[in-house]
Amino acid sequence: MTEGEKKPARVVVADDQTVVREGIVMLLGLLPGVEVVGAAGDGEEAVRLVAELAPDVVLMDLRMPRCDGVEATRRIRSEYPGTQVVVLTTFADDESLFPALRAGARGYLTKDAGGDEIVRAVESVLSGDAGLSPSIQRRLLERLSQPEPAPAATEVPDGLTARETEVLVLIAEGLTNQEIARKLHVSTATVKTHINNLFAKTGLKDRAQAVRYAYGKGLVRPPAD
Repeated sequence: MTEGEKKPARVVVADDQTVVREGIVMLLGLLPGVEVVGAAGDGEEAVRLVAELAPDVVLMDLRMPRCDGVEATRRIRSEYPGTQVVVLTTFADDESLFPALRAGARGYLTKDAGGDEIVRAVESVLSGDAGLSPSIQRRLLERLSQPEPAPAATEVPDGLTARETEVLVLIAEGLTNQEIARKLHVSTATVKTHINNLFAKTGLKDRAQAVRYAYGKGLVRPPAD
């Protein structure tokens, strides 16, 4: 390396799909300004590699076993603040985007991003900027431009989150898991997770009990005659 030449960014790639992970590593290996120093198959391994290798950036998938990308991001940013995280995922819904950003990710790209876009995101986060794709920037601006929702008149019961309460109301309105997923712009698996959580918190056993619970707590009003 000649004097004054910028050192390549040292990158760890984390993705549980072997073909995808190897493809990203191969793609980055062809691009200037990036050196892939490690690859992880889940969040636990990503955190371990950051501890061992001290990379500049982790390209982080979100849906992974053992430790998902959000939790791995939170741990990396807390324990190894010298390493930045750029999310590289299939999912661009709010349920994926905002938890990742709150966990400390400085960049967020979907997997249809080209190599040049990935390199720009890596360079952006290392220079202190955000590495967000144009579509993600639009989503953030749209979210920020929405008026703040009015406080709910009914107190959320049994420690349910706002999202769990929303899912409960939709169950009471008769929507299926697939219909709830479409309405909330999330995956069916995410809906099932919310349902499992709210059932555990409330002691409910099935959807019929959930409907009675929602009416009993005043979350849903009976239809007018």
